[in-house]
Amino acid sequence: MAELKYVTYCGLYCRQCSTLTHIPQQAKALYNTLKREGFDYFGSYESEKFNDFWEYLQQLADQDRTNPGCRGGCGDPGCKVRICARDKNVEICVYCDEYPCSNFDSLLRQYPALLGDGKKLKEIGIDAWLEVQEERCSRGYCFTDTRYDIEVEKEQGGEIP
Repeated sequence: MAELKYVTYCGLYCRQCSTLTHIPQQAKALYNTLKREGFDYFGSYESEKFNDFWEYLQQLADQDRTNPGCRGGCGDPGCKVRICARDKNVEICVYCDEYPCSNFDSLLRQYPALLGDGKKLKEIGIDAWLEVQEERCSRGYCFTDTRYDIEVEKEQGGEIP
């Protein structure tokens, strides 16, 4: 089986999470702006909490390199999907006979493409599916883009699954 470091048990691809995409990019931009403006020198004079903020900003900027992904412990430690998959010794839930089960209810509201991606994974196999996910990454795709669309739809009074 292919390298699953960035494949979650539920079938998401970690490299499309804002934790590994948008957040590090924005944190790096803010860090560079603050540094250019001299905050690395006088930020602690502006706020006694600046050094904690500065350290955390650096951690956020490094998330794309340091985040362990779902399999490494990122996310909710009580995730029912992860716990169930590990208990059943299932690498990806689409290969479970009970997929999709009730553990997916809240995930499907947040990630409306999840079932379609799971169907595609079963259809084309993990290696080809990973190529599709990497191609999405190259275009800057992020899960929060889909969630944003859902929030806009809700605000406009639309139906959300």
